[in-house]
Amino acid sequence: MKFRIDLAPLAAAVADAARALPSRPPVAALSAVKLEATGSQLTVAAFDYEVSAKATTDADVTDGGTVLVPGRLLVDITRTLKGKHPIDIELDGSSLVSITSGNIRYTLHTLPQEEYPALPQPGDASGTVTGNDLNQAVAQVAAAAGRDDTLPILTGVQLTVTDGKLTLAATDRYRFAVRTISWKPTSDTTSGQALVPAKALLDASKMFADAEQADLALPASQGVLGMSGPSRSTTMRALDGQLPDYKKLWPTEFAGTAIVDRDELIAAVKRVAVVAERNTPVRLHFSPGVLSLTAGSSDDAQARDRIDAHFDTVTGAPLTIGFNPGFLLDGLDALGTHSIQFGIVGPGKPAVLNGLDKDGNDLGDDALTYLIMPIRLPS
Repeated sequence: MKFRIDLAPLAAAVADAARALPSRPPVAALSAVKLEATGSQLTVAAFDYEVSAKATTDADVTDGGTVLVPGRLLVDITRTLKGKHPIDIELDGSSLVSITSGNIRYTLHTLPQEEYPALPQPGDASGTVTGNDLNQAVAQVAAAAGRDDTLPILTGVQLTVTDGKLTLAATDRYRFAVRTISWKPTSDTTSGQALVPAKALLDASKMFADAEQADLALPASQGVLGMSGPSRSTTMRALDGQLPDYKKLWPTEFAGTAIVDRDELIAAVKRVAVVAERNTPVRLHFSPGVLSLTAGSSDDAQARDRIDAHFDTVTGAPLTIGFNPGFLLDGLDALGTHSIQFGIVGPGKPAVLNGLDKDGNDLGDDALTYLIMPIRLPS
């Protein structure tokens, strides 16, 4: 094997494929990335039995071939190399690969190819989405996914296809994020569902952020979700089970609503949260024209702040509700809009956060909705 390639496309392909490298490889071969040079292209691939990633780019191939090289080391090398020199990669004998750029030369030992498993194929596309829409939606809902691996279902993002829409949802029991994007079916599959690990989906969606079109293959008998674009593809093993029906959890009537500037609220929450100990709330007290924030206790440090708010209430009385500051900030960051509208049912009931544009207009049913459970406050 022998080929020449520019640094930028090589580094990008290696970085995208390396998203599937396991942090603790169960076998030595899975610590490698697979380089395959054929025709005028280089394909870089990685696999950890759960997730696979493949990136293809143009290359000047003199001799075709396939080789396994240490993945993390190749990532570090491509990140370290600078300048405009082309990269020459050549198999030297049967167990060494040389990487040359100008005056710099690296020599890497190869790994035995017979120990490397076959990569799963993405499958036939069920439909397509815009890469940027998918990347943004996954980033927004993944903020609500759980991190506790003992509850694997709650670590996933659920993708549901229905009525020409793709809905993404995630929850860790304390918050629930839902976002819908346009979906163009490319098969007879007009509906379907898949629950996939949030981290894997988040990493994968970044590969397609600049793609005008990303093809999604919903899991079939093998239980694998496939995604592919012009030069990238990935597969993820789906999780067993499904999330609760969020439509049954969403409140439809509110005791009050409030509109606040998002950036002002984020800054205020961060200021008062400095004194909030672990699992203690930041208290939001809504009254006409003002949102007051407090944290801490009389036995320890306390903080108070206030910002402007447009507040409407059915009863005419102020409303106070407490939230985990980290969960609240996650939602505010994910919404990413000029203003935030709170829908408040009561102190012990879930609140619904929606984003508003700079003119105060609702962004529609497809925009991110973030439901968050409050922390019960002492009477």
